[in-house]
Amino acid sequence: MDQPDKVLITGGHEIGGLASFAEALLEGFQQLGVPCEIISPTRIWHRWRELRDPRVLKILSTTAVFAAPLSRRAICVSHGFPTAGIIGWKKFIGHLAADKVANRFRQVCVATVSQYAAIHLRAILGVRVDAVVPNAVRQIFLDPPATYQQRFLITYAGRLHPAKNLRLLLPSVIDLVEERPEVRACIIGDGPERATLEQIAKRHPRIEFTGPLDRTTLRHRLRETKVFVSGCPTEALGITYLEALSQGCNVVMPAGGGGLEIAPQLIGSQIQLVPLTLDRTSVSAAIRRALAFEGRPINIESYAPAAIASAYLCVGEWLNKHGFSRMTTGAPFVCCGRTSAWNDHGSE
Repeated sequence: MDQPDKVLITGGHEIGGLASFAEALLEGFQQLGVPCEIISPTRIWHRWRELRDPRVLKILSTTAVFAAPLSRRAICVSHGFPTAGIIGWKKFIGHLAADKVANRFRQVCVATVSQYAAIHLRAILGVRVDAVVPNAVRQIFLDPPATYQQRFLITYAGRLHPAKNLRLLLPSVIDLVEERPEVRACIIGDGPERATLEQIAKRHPRIEFTGPLDRTTLRHRLRETKVFVSGCPTEALGITYLEALSQGCNVVMPAGGGGLEIAPQLIGSQIQLVPLTLDRTSVSAAIRRALAFEGRPINIESYAPAAIASAYLCVGEWLNKHGFSRMTTGAPFVCCGRTSAWNDHGSE
């Protein structure tokens, strides 16, 4: 493999999926012995020599993609499908422009973290997607709990943002807490909706808002969790789904988004789907089913940091040797470290 001398990753917010993405990839490259550094998107403009250096692999988040015209051997990662109704028209146009810019340069490729995101970018926005590489899970979550003790916790972990629809899930969580005295709920994270959510749950002492937690404490809470809930129907993949399943949680999630790709064989058992309407009756019923199911930790080695870092090295090798263009066929389609042909029509 034509291994780079160094990898630069642009991160995002201090908390949330982009931070987890960058930190897990850093772990993976370190395990492979490849020098790696995380920098903020705004700092990428100060590294123009490395941007132009094909010996340095660049993994750029959306806000750093406008550095693509200066870049060689750069992978621009789209972490989801931008929707104007959620992020606003200004950011939507910025996301679309960034992906279109990346498509114009031979030494730059566009990757997504799920086939869900790739299909929507290609079919709706006309963005050429060159590779699909799923998110990595941080190394600490690869160790399942030694024993599977009795659990009574319903947990949410992530940003407390309107797009996550936790305000629609919380009434159902309250229903189950009131219905079953042994059940408690834990809301992990922070964001603009926290005050609203705390107001909804203020009369329920068995519903705890923890704020952000470090990864060790988060893993401990997941090991106490029976049901992990999520309400985002446009989740590109869902690192938190992987973290929860790795620790033996049952997952209640919308019937949409890239999370459906993780373990389709578990749908109906350890994974319970709810309608995209997220109506209270359906969500409450799904949580009851999940509470009744005896979950077990699932193996997520294919999402290990080193496996996903190796997949990015594979894409970077192809990029360095061949480049991409609108007429390119046979570009690498990479998923969990496995490679096959990806043609211009988006099929294997």
